[in-house]
Amino acid sequence: QVRLVESGGGLVQPGGSLRLSCVGSGLIFSSNAMGWYRQAPGKQRELVAAISSLGWTKNYGDSVKGRFTISRDNAKNTVYLQMNSLKPEDTAVYYCNGGGALTAANVAAGAYWGQGTQVTVSS
Repeated sequence: QVRLVESGGGLVQPGGSLRLSCVGSGLIFSSNAMGWYRQAPGKQRELVAAISSLGWTKNYGDSVKGRFTISRDNAKNTVYLQMNSLKPEDTAVYYCNGGGALTAANVAAGAYWGQGTQVTVSS
């Protein structure tokens, strides 16, 4: 059974930083593209960032380019999302996703989802 467990969310002031982590189990982690998505109240779930299985290709949502960085450590079955210069509009539940596909131009979400972690940006 595939399991993705996120951590690292919380409350942060505008301009601050957070790092999210997602640990995967039950899948061959190093063979899977991974991604982060978010969903704010009343809005559709949207792509934040995605990374290919070996980390060579990354894709970011337009609203986070230049502020967020996705990375992975396949030895630890973990994908990270470093979030800098956070804004109130970044407030959302952030979900880890696995098993999708991506190129530099396109991302398709996979079938595996974590339970989500809340990120709140507020003064």
